[in-house]
Amino acid sequence: MIIDRQENIALFTQESLSFRTFVERFRENYDKHKKDNIILNLQEISNLTANDLTEFFEVSEDHRKGNKSFVIVTNAVNYDDVHDNMVVVPTLKEAYDLIEMEDIERDLDA
Repeated sequence: MIIDRQENIALFTQESLSFRTFVERFRENYDKHKKDNIILNLQEISNLTANDLTEFFEVSEDHRKGNKSFVIVTNAVNYDDVHDNMVVVPTLKEAYDLIEMEDIERDLDA
């Protein structure tokens, strides 16, 4: 797993790890980045399912309640099958754009 932090965004990238190992390592490192907006880059996992993404449902909900973005990047799933409260986009650019828009919305609501 590669963790790249830029400003207020922590990007977790899956690299040659099994999905299960990625989930475990993400959980081990989450507390260090829970004040950041988070992007999980799962583009390298081709056999990913919407059901697999439920591994992140609880942390995604808690993270978003803390007024931070939590975005999963993959184009391997059918977006209609993903839980409505999870944010899943097909590209990193869309993830960064979404976080930027959500940051603006949070600033306007403050």
